[in-house]
Amino acid sequence: MQGLRTVELRPETGAGAADASGFAPSAVRPARTQSATPLRHRLPGAARRALRAGLRMLGEEADHGGLLLFSPVFLGSGAAFWFLAASDFPIVTSLICLSVLMVAIPVIGSGRTVLRATLLALALVVCGMLSAQFETWRASTVILDSAVTTTITGRVERREGDDRGRWRYILAVTATEAPTLKRPPERVTAIARGADASFEIGDIITGRARLTPPAGPALPELNDFSFGAYFDGIGANGYFYGAPDKVDVQAGPQAAASTSEALLEWLYRLRSGIGDRIRSVLPGDTGAFAAALVTDERRAISNETTEALRQSGLAHIIAISGLNMALSAGIFFVGFRMLLSLFPGIAQAYPTKKIAAGGALLAVTAYFLISGFAVSAERAFIMMAVMLIAVFFDRPSISLRNVALSALVIIAISPSEVLGPSFQMSFAATLALVSGYQLWKDRRVRENAFLKLPIVRPFVAVGGFFAGVFLTSLIGGFSTALFSIEHFHRLTAYGLPANLATIPIISFIVMPAGLLAMLLMPFGLDALPWKVVGFGLDLVIAVAKTVSGWGGGIGIGRLPGWYFAVAVAGFLLMTLLRTRLRRIGTAVMTASTLVLLVLPSAHSPDLVISEDGGLVGIVEAAAMASTRERPPNFIFDQWQRALVLPTHHSPKMLDGPAIPEADDRRLQLSPDQREEARSAMQAAAANGEANRFSCVKKAWCISRLANGKVVTVIDNAAYLGPACDVGNIVVTPVRLRFDRCRSRATLFTGETLRRTGSVELRFTDDGPQTVTAFSTLSRPWMRHRAYDWRSGSFAESSPPGVNDSGE
Repeated sequence: MQGLRTVELRPETGAGAADASGFAPSAVRPARTQSATPLRHRLPGAARRALRAGLRMLGEEADHGGLLLFSPVFLGSGAAFWFLAASDFPIVTSLICLSVLMVAIPVIGSGRTVLRATLLALALVVCGMLSAQFETWRASTVILDSAVTTTITGRVERREGDDRGRWRYILAVTATEAPTLKRPPERVTAIARGADASFEIGDIITGRARLTPPAGPALPELNDFSFGAYFDGIGANGYFYGAPDKVDVQAGPQAAASTSEALLEWLYRLRSGIGDRIRSVLPGDTGAFAAALVTDERRAISNETTEALRQSGLAHIIAISGLNMALSAGIFFVGFRMLLSLFPGIAQAYPTKKIAAGGALLAVTAYFLISGFAVSAERAFIMMAVMLIAVFFDRPSISLRNVALSALVIIAISPSEVLGPSFQMSFAATLALVSGYQLWKDRRVRENAFLKLPIVRPFVAVGGFFAGVFLTSLIGGFSTALFSIEHFHRLTAYGLPANLATIPIISFIVMPAGLLAMLLMPFGLDALPWKVVGFGLDLVIAVAKTVSGWGGGIGIGRLPGWYFAVAVAGFLLMTLLRTRLRRIGTAVMTASTLVLLVLPSAHSPDLVISEDGGLVGIVEAAAMASTRERPPNFIFDQWQRALVLPTHHSPKMLDGPAIPEADDRRLQLSPDQREEARSAMQAAAANGEANRFSCVKKAWCISRLANGKVVTVIDNAAYLGPACDVGNIVVTPVRLRFDRCRSRATLFTGETLRRTGSVELRFTDDGPQTVTAFSTLSRPWMRHRAYDWRSGSFAESSPPGVNDSGE
């Protein structure tokens, strides 16, 4: 009875409340008792053990500093989310969200670990978004709206020569004329040919030049080069017609506007002088290769050697990255410490290890300052600096925390680099190598007396070195494969043997001799060490050309966007976690790859159009037919890699109607000329091979597709009428003020393509599907496409339709 009274007097609320008699309904009482039971007690035994193990491992990850390791991931994710969004986020909203999170984190205290970690992660994401927005405001680059020929005057800020005697200048534009640009870019790159001597940094030069905006994506979802140009401060690219002239021949280089710019230009001048010195001792590709290893000036290397290095998987040697920085710091550290050990008084009285670390830090700092500040060099320098500073405090040099700290610094300074291949591939390789090193260090080692014998030790050391090179190359190759596919759409099959052959040469010949040459260069005694460097680099080039001759380049093509995001998440879990939870990352990568292989691949486009309308391609199973006999490499190479099209079908050239006099792209044809052109187009479409273009030079191209539709491409607007009459799809690079034909044929003009970017067309049973590179132009690096120089404003609406007087 006492038990019954206890039940009767217990208050009930909510769904299980007692009725008027004071008793809870019997149907409700068991449900309340079950809901009060913790989840872990209601699971089966195996599930309970797995849950306990998972919670224990999560605790170990937290104790190991898991939030610090993942903080660059959250910060970079916020920056990437902001950059990839369709429009800017209101900064007030972001600041309010960050303020709320920063208040909530201390309020909840340290008891609710999961909730606290979640709020910290969200705060990092918002910080990443804000850093991206601040970097965009800080850049504020004015990008040229459309191609133009004008006379530019500017001050040389940087220069770099190539293997054909041309010089690429970065100019701070001071004036434009004939025509005067209403919205001139502040800084441009221009290639000069035919000059007797290169101009010095600080010179004011002028010349007639052709300027174009930075290129957009060659195909939808490919790399937008205007994005990188915007954050590099480059508003246009171009070339001079003939050699430019120095404004004042007698005047010397003009001083920079500020102390920081003067210091930066002094570094560039020093960098250029070092490159010139190296190339004077080692001519040809060998000297250009050596200069690239020191100053990161790569344009002087011939295309043949560059392609051989790329195909053999050795292109990373050219970039000043972790390998170069680690070797230079390690060689200086070991050499300086050995030198100090020769003096017993110093070795016994002072911490030689820390002194050597300080010297190595100064060496890599100097290396970074003359390297051109590439993101790979920046990442490697910060990483090496953190490692060497850790020596001062007797902390482990190689750790994931050091990688995380360097990533945080780079993302905070330049969040736009998160989307670039250099940042992604360099950190992927570093993460994988450091994670692999941790696993190797934590392994169980069984002592073997045989391996300690004096006669065996040299062989063990040599074998260990090559085993290390093998594992390093293997881990580095696998870790960067995903990012190579995403950005370059191909893999290198023979990178492992090429790296096994060249890394010892770089480690024992090139870098030690190069470091010695740089130390002796101020005294003019560097010629002999550079000869040794040249000998080693000749061997590297020979290996690269041999391996590239084997072929082995594997074309992958574009992959679905979801796969890259999921696979990267799996990769980060696999490398950043230290417990068995990292197997989740392996499972995620494996499962996503299997899904990708099982699911049917996306249908390739049937027709592709470049962003300026100057190149059109018809896509078949393993080939592409284009409108050019020699299509521009910059665009066409990206098409071939993204669509995996090794074969190119050139157009069939015809003898057609003469081009109107004066080659006026808007000149109207006479009725007879129009009829003649219409008949010629009809005959070419009917008699020509399907999916192949037939072209009249500087006039028009036409092709009948396999589905019966006709595509016409006109270089001259005078042929627009016949092209619209004959074709179903009409493309012209001319910037017309209308976007449709009277015949209802689909029309792509230079004006519409300027706003949409490159175009893909797929012909389905439901009609043609059009995919464009840009859907909106609201982001700062896209806004120049909507600028109308006639009105001096940004036009957001699409071009008007054809009127009665236009065709």
